[in-house]
Amino acid sequence: MPDQSSDLDWRDEIPVSTRFDDPYYSLENGLAETAHVFLSGNGLPDRFRDGFRIAELGFGTGLNLLAALRLWRASGQTGVLHFTTFEAFPLSPAEMTRAQARFPEIADLAGALAPHWGQARFDLPDLHFEMIQGDARETLPLWDGLADAWFLDGFSPAKNPELWDADLLAEVARHMPPGATAATYTAAGHVRRALAAAGLEVTRVAGYGRKRHMTTALKPPVPG
Repeated sequence: MPDQSSDLDWRDEIPVSTRFDDPYYSLENGLAETAHVFLSGNGLPDRFRDGFRIAELGFGTGLNLLAALRLWRASGQTGVLHFTTFEAFPLSPAEMTRAQARFPEIADLAGALAPHWGQARFDLPDLHFEMIQGDARETLPLWDGLADAWFLDGFSPAKNPELWDADLLAEVARHMPPGATAATYTAAGHVRRALAAAGLEVTRVAGYGRKRHMTTALKPPVPG
């Protein structure tokens, strides 16, 4: 992966993208935000099963992966978690490690995965990881996979509108089997409308911290 350090600033040890003028995670508590928005927002861990598939727009610091794998293990789930992430501007391994260091509760897990940062694919006994690098508007349509849960975690729609494009969100929906879910921290009206137009059942729910609302979405099960 290329080093994107020239596009990164640190404010109180929180990484901020200078490209998008937006922090990589909540200024309050990024790990708690991930738990509320992406894990609880997708009904996890209750929906976990062997072979469960998570896909993500925006890998960033890797915090969502660490939180998901931590929950997978804490829930006692056996088998393999599949995690696919789409990222246009990957951080360097050193930057990821520095960003994750704010959260001592995941220090052991972060340390165990640190040797793998920078790899497009790697496997652990309970994890299959793949990063697809590039503009998701180009790479997602070419992906032949499906995801049971989507983490929509691009930078703010106001700062990074490309990752919230209606056509891209329609591709997200196309890569969801019936019964799959998606969650995001934003409750922007155009995002919710785009998800609904893609055939998903969209709900505005309580957000994390200072964000009053967030969005969850469900691909309706096949009738009968």
